[in-house]
Amino acid sequence: MKPAKLILWAICIFSMLTTSGCQWWNRKTHSLSEPQPIKIGLSIATLQEERWRRDRDYFAERIRQLGGELIVQNANNDHQKQLQQVDYLLSQQIKVLVIVPHDLNRAATIVQQAKKAGVKVISYDRLIRNADLDLYISFDNIKVGEFMAEYLVNRIPRGNYVIINGAPTDNNCYMFNQGYKNVLQRYLDEKQIEIIFEAWAEDWRPEEAYQYIQTLLSQNKKIDAVIAANDSLASAVIEALAEWRMASNVMVVGHDADLSGCQRIVEGTQLMTVYKPIRKLAYRAADLAMAMATGKELKIDGQPIFNGKHFIKSEIITPIPIDKDNMDVIIKDGFHHREDIYLNAPYPRQN
Repeated sequence: MKPAKLILWAICIFSMLTTSGCQWWNRKTHSLSEPQPIKIGLSIATLQEERWRRDRDYFAERIRQLGGELIVQNANNDHQKQLQQVDYLLSQQIKVLVIVPHDLNRAATIVQQAKKAGVKVISYDRLIRNADLDLYISFDNIKVGEFMAEYLVNRIPRGNYVIINGAPTDNNCYMFNQGYKNVLQRYLDEKQIEIIFEAWAEDWRPEEAYQYIQTLLSQNKKIDAVIAANDSLASAVIEALAEWRMASNVMVVGHDADLSGCQRIVEGTQLMTVYKPIRKLAYRAADLAMAMATGKELKIDGQPIFNGKHFIKSEIITPIPIDKDNMDVIIKDGFHHREDIYLNAPYPRQN
């Protein structure tokens, strides 16, 4: 090749390398100059119930609005799986771990693991026992239980009661139970009400609630009222009662304001539910998580709560009892649509 052509080729190659090199450097410099989004980890015990899917979605929505990045892991009611998933979340360089624990006691190990990694921890809706948490945010779960029991004793102040608690690994269930007993104790002392059966549903399994009621009815037990710890358990209770043609004769209460629970209320097979404004809880938790991640001072209104070992900062939101007369509270909040709730029941007259 002639010298002139060699020089021309050299100039072309140099120009190409310089241009692409500049582009690469510019991309790299630009990438380095862009702030990376703050990563928040959400470890959730289960997505089995409708309400937990809402918590996840609202929480994710708010984190995005605040410019953060959310990484979600679902443990499917398995403590060991939750432990492994938190390992993964910590490896992703999260700044804050928000956890709905599967096991109220064993989850303390998870908190300790996160703290060793320098990650702050929020216990979301379910309190973790004996752990050095940075924050606990939830609803007034004792009040949830009190609302449920109050609705029943106002309608059935005498009779045989059945209580089906939720998972024994969920601290909320003990708080609900405390609420039931706060209201029922006077009636129990005066022999007006008798609790003829009380049991727990492992991992909130509806099939266990169904079987409890089937067994009681097959033993010819007279049941006047049932407290089911959530609407999913209430659904199973009512299914069992329906098979004995007793669905409208036995008063059943639940909580969570699941769509199916609201439908049963307007249809007349469930007396009431308790609505937890989940968007409010999830948005507030997201706000606090992002504030923690950026080192901002937290403004917490609630009283510290003792978890067996530590006094934990807490923020508690008040729930709302819902029956057929105030179903509009849920509709106006956008939690469920009117046409979905009244799918199989006539709309109430509008004033």
